[in-house]
Amino acid sequence: MAIKTIDMNRLAAMTGNLFESVAILSKRSRQISTNVKTELDDKLAYFEGFEQELEDPRFQEEQAKVSLEYEVKPEPTEMAIDEMVDGDVYFRKPTEEDMGSLI
Repeated sequence: MAIKTIDMNRLAAMTGNLFESVAILSKRSRQISTNVKTELDDKLAYFEGFEQELEDPRFQEEQAKVSLEYEVKPEPTEMAIDEMVDGDVYFRKPTEEDMGSLI
């Protein structure tokens, strides 16, 4: 996996504040990570309950193929940064009305 440089000024310009951009990226990265983990767990759940078949080399190969598929995927942080740079991440700043209703 190659290292990609990120223009921090461009990220900061998207929200007006670098800290806000990092917070948004952090939340989106967590969402992506949770989704990927759920997908992987669902696919691996198929292999549960096959005690005798687990010794079958073809069965193990299928299970390894599923695991390798997820190891090759980019990291959630990298995916979140790409989404934000492409403009695919929706975020909004709360208004004073929104903040007043929380109190």
